[in-house]
Amino acid sequence: MASAAEQMAANLSWGSFGKAKELQSRILFALGLLIVYRVGTYIPVPGIDTIELQQFFEQAQGGIGGILNMFTGGAVSRMAIFALGIMPYISASIIVQLMTAMVPSLEKLKKEGESGRKKINQWTRYGTVFLATFQAYGIAIGLEGQGLVLDPGWFFRASCVITLVGGTMFLLWLGEQITARGIGNGVSLIIFVGIIAELPAALAQFFSQGRSGALSPAVIIGIMLMVVVTITFIVFVERALRKIHIQYPRRQVGQKMYGGESSNLPIKLNPAGVIPPIFASSLLLLPTTITTFSGAGATGVMGWVAAYFGRGQPLYLLTFVALIVFFSYFYTANVSFKSEDVADNLKKQGGFVPGIRPGPRTVDYLDYVVSRILVIGSAYLAAVCLLPEILISQLSIPFYFGGTSLLIVVSVTMDTITQVQSHMLAHQYEGLIEKSKLRGKGRKKSRR
Repeated sequence: MASAAEQMAANLSWGSFGKAKELQSRILFALGLLIVYRVGTYIPVPGIDTIELQQFFEQAQGGIGGILNMFTGGAVSRMAIFALGIMPYISASIIVQLMTAMVPSLEKLKKEGESGRKKINQWTRYGTVFLATFQAYGIAIGLEGQGLVLDPGWFFRASCVITLVGGTMFLLWLGEQITARGIGNGVSLIIFVGIIAELPAALAQFFSQGRSGALSPAVIIGIMLMVVVTITFIVFVERALRKIHIQYPRRQVGQKMYGGESSNLPIKLNPAGVIPPIFASSLLLLPTTITTFSGAGATGVMGWVAAYFGRGQPLYLLTFVALIVFFSYFYTANVSFKSEDVADNLKKQGGFVPGIRPGPRTVDYLDYVVSRILVIGSAYLAAVCLLPEILISQLSIPFYFGGTSLLIVVSVTMDTITQVQSHMLAHQYEGLIEKSKLRGKGRKKSRR
């Protein structure tokens, strides 16, 4: 038989959604802030020659500039105040999390609870400002070098840095507000909306290539089938679970026996979700943001990065896969599934894995299971992100059909829908509790 929660979930409908006023206000709040974000992607940085910038990006669109444009919702091609997007914050988060895992004092601070978390978040913001300033200054120099500035000089550089850094910090604030007072993860939704907003233009470009004869009908049909198969595969794997059997001991209280039940500990095949590809893309975009504006004639380190870390280059693909695999293990072990915390909670509740002693043995067993799961999970992420990238680089197809963008869109959509369902279930539970209280009062009155 289905549980009460499953029966309530099956009964969710538009009618129940209409009654959940708090959920509606959360969704409207999130939509309002996302509209603010989209408006900001059309406000240009002062002092930019928009005509020259458009011509420049028409040439850079097939390279790393297209990736930057995808993650910023087109803000880079317009050199808007949100041109850096949220990527400096993600890069700073990676660095802080790596340091937390390696430095004992930071790891101890992380375990202090809310106060420690606030300090780490504050350091992450400082890191965001530093990285955003570095990238913004590099972009300002690059814009001047490409002749895309109306009045070059220190005044433009200062205004460009202040505008871009301020835009990134404002986006960070928007993301935090969406997470706290809206629905879904704010940072992921900002990236999601940026991809979705530019998708119609990417589709128009894709079909125009077919009309002009640049792509054959067979290739167009093949790409569309690849997108459908990739989305289906992502949904299937993201919903896949490895269930660990958990047993609870029986105990006697008076004349009655309690406990003795069994349950399952579900572990996702991809516990890290969409975070590894976002982290990997963020780190790869950190140096290439600057090389994009260095032009084809860049020399030295910038020239080497532009040559070997371009879209579809072997070194770019190899580094991308290595970072995805690394962050799959790192993020799972440090954030999404901490074996020590899970084992400690099971021990407090009296649960145990049959045949495994509670405590360190359970931790070792969970680490063993998760590490084996991640072999499949990380391979899945690498395949989904890598194979479409190779095809796209060879056929010059818009980046929005790539595995990374599809993975972000599908995963964020599934997570947001799950949160909406959770809020609706909570609303139904609250309604049932209120009804039970009213019934109890009615019974008391009738007895009197």
